[in-house]
Amino acid sequence: MSTNKTKPTTRSVKLFLDDLIPEQRKKDSWTLYRLMEKITSSQGVLWGTSIIGFGDYHYKYASGREGDWFLTGFSPRKNALTLYLMCDISHQSIDFSTLGKHKKGKGYLYIKRLDDVVLKALKNIIKTSISPMVDKDQ
Repeated sequence: MSTNKTKPTTRSVKLFLDDLIPEQRKKDSWTLYRLMEKITSSQGVLWGTSIIGFGDYHYKYASGREGDWFLTGFSPRKNALTLYLMCDISHQSIDFSTLGKHKKGKGYLYIKRLDDVVLKALKNIIKTSISPMVDKDQ
């Protein structure tokens, strides 16, 4: 049975974010950090070399594969901020129409700069994407 290659580390998220360049990527990353921290009520943890994850859950597929992952997170990649959402991006209950400039992948949201999006809409998208996992635990 295979396991996740990306795992939580003990590396400092603060040092990771403070080392980001250019300055706009650092600023946007700190804004996303604070937003996700508030939404999840969890501190961010560096997963692998460049993903900051918030919260956690254990999953088990019908195939028997299981593991641990974060509820939501992001990675400040060179070409865009990559947001990891807990859903299939095509999920009907998630409204992207008011978000602003973005691209979608399966389970990922790509944003060049936070100035390109409406933060209130982004906050709602993140909340909606993790709500099935959060509601399940309550």
